[in-house]
Amino acid sequence: MQVLSDFHIHSRFAMACSNTITIEGLDKTAGEKGIKLIGTGDFTHPTWLKELKSALEPAEQGFFKVKGSGTGVRFVLSGEVSAVYSVKGESKRIHTVIMMPSLESIDALNDVLSRHSTLISDGRPSVQMTAAEIVEETFRADKNAFVFPAHIWTPYFGVLGKLSGFNSIKEGYEDQEKRIFAVEMGLSSDPMMNWRVSALDKYSLLSNSDMHSLPKVGRCMNVFEIDEKRFSFDSITNAMKEKDKNVFKSTINYFPEEGRYHYDGHKECGFSVDPEHSRITACPLCGKKLVAGVLHRVNDLADREPGFAPESSIPYVKLVPLIEVIGSVMKKNAYSKAVDSVYRGLLATFGTEYKILAEAAPEEIERKSSKDIATAIQNVRDNRISIKPGYDGQYGVIDLLNRKRRKNIYSEETRQKPLFKQD
Repeated sequence: MQVLSDFHIHSRFAMACSNTITIEGLDKTAGEKGIKLIGTGDFTHPTWLKELKSALEPAEQGFFKVKGSGTGVRFVLSGEVSAVYSVKGESKRIHTVIMMPSLESIDALNDVLSRHSTLISDGRPSVQMTAAEIVEETFRADKNAFVFPAHIWTPYFGVLGKLSGFNSIKEGYEDQEKRIFAVEMGLSSDPMMNWRVSALDKYSLLSNSDMHSLPKVGRCMNVFEIDEKRFSFDSITNAMKEKDKNVFKSTINYFPEEGRYHYDGHKECGFSVDPEHSRITACPLCGKKLVAGVLHRVNDLADREPGFAPESSIPYVKLVPLIEVIGSVMKKNAYSKAVDSVYRGLLATFGTEYKILAEAAPEEIERKSSKDIATAIQNVRDNRISIKPGYDGQYGVIDLLNRKRRKNIYSEETRQKPLFKQD
């Protein structure tokens, strides 16, 4: 059984998240995307947790399903916590994702976290504890919990980020690093970038959406292959702990250039720069300090040349969400009614978004939509696209049909080899 998984999401109770996010909406959207296993997100928030307890019922060990739902989607209890503390006078804000196998474990952990934070204020609570203390309390609540640092390279909240992070996972999580078996790459990096840092070889590299609205579900995923009889919280987390390539098969990633922090830049002036070619630190338009992006930070810590792949690595591909593909081709907002109409038509034909993006034959896609949409999807599969990289909180701008005739940022050597069948 193939299990597409997205462990890191948010509810409507997290800051800067859509008010339309409901449990039933997550269930429906995940089913449309082709996702089998999705995080609940925000289990620390009292109101959201109450809704989870009301709407979900136990399924396989450690997993839950929406009562009465026929989607086949399973939920794993998850939440993101922000550790807020200082080290030698330097402020640290490190985000960690926690996965729990039971509701009782969540109650025990939330009881501890509530002594250090007002949990009702944000689905992603800021807790006055160190990252190590949060991990320690998590495993005190449940020895079978699974934790991983979130979006490790993000400037402000990643454990390796330039502005508030550290130079290693060990520095950030201290003696609790022994309980860290995986790290989340974030939207602005991909496996090849992470492979340049040998210290990360010991961890599984995870790819999750960190979505703030329903359409963003599944923009990044993890792919597992497992017998239905073995499908459980323990089997999935053990595969990540052990880097078991027989079960943990691949990741599906955002194009890192499309992420919000890939290049260095200054949003207010609209200025960005490729740190590979320039190491200026101040905006030439206003003189303010540039926000150093993920590519900059990877270069800081890298001890390998680009293109190196460790023996333990698993394959990966990069995809663009279907509404972004359709919106780009139609030159319309990805959330417009016109885009949604085409999107719904394709879903009605092919079943799930993943099948459209990864498996459907181009001629079939063209027959059900347009030649340009089929071409754009094939261009993504072949890495024949152009991207104006994101920076300082601004998403990158994709050009799937290469209309602007920018030089393709990918060479023949770096084009991805598809993991999926193309009929």
